Amino acid sequence: MKDKKECKEDRKVFKTLKEDIKVVFDQDPAARSYIEVILTYSGLHAIWAHRFAHSFYKRKFFFIARAISQISRFFTGIEIHPGAKIGKRFFIDHGMGVVIGETCEIGDNVTVFQGVTLGGTGKEKGKRHPTIKDNALIATGAKVLGSITIGENSKIGAGSVVLRDVPDNSTVVGIPGKVVIRDGVRLKKDLNHCDLPDPIADRFHELEHKIAELTAELDELKKERILNHGD
Repeated sequence: MKDKKECKEDRKVFKTLKEDIKVVFDQDPAARSYIEVILTYSGLHAIWAHRFAHSFYKRKFFFIARAISQISRFFTGIEIHPGAKIGKRFFIDHGMGVVIGETCEIGDNVTVFQGVTLGGTGKEKGKRHPTIKDNALIATGAKVLGSITIGENSKIGAGSVVLRDVPDNSTVVGIPGKVVIRDGVRLKKDLNHCDLPDPIADRFHELEHKIAELTAELDELKKERILNHGD
């Protein structure tokens, strides 16, 4: 017979697994049924395998934990180190090519898309991977590198490379990543990847405007010179 502590742990694990399924329906409009999600969603398989591997990792069964993570990587295309700490309702959309490092810490209600890397920047020891706080969203192909923190409710745009801390309620785009929205209108979880601010394009537009102003000034100077020469 199981004691109360074991029964409580079992209920906690079952609740976590149920939440992992529910978040798929919350985030993916293509999800149609529980059986489809449970059998065909590689992101869900990778998360469940990680939770299993992480339980061995915490008990210092490092080889078993690593073996589970590599088997999961083979079948899902998603590599999550068993040492990574992942919160509730974590959602990986599609997921192929996602890499999550050993000392990465991920909060609750976080979403990542395919090709995302939460990695390190070298061979440093200790905490060398990012901390992703609650409700963050990291879009397709983004690279978040080093022991940095992505704040709550923040979004990392597709293809961005982030090397510095990101404040809460911010949107980051570009290489290197730059904050383009902060503490503005409350951010929603659904990120429109085709309608992101582009700080580089904005800078070019500013330069074009400045060039137009300088050209107009030169034209005025030429006209004045012609008039003065005519006199």
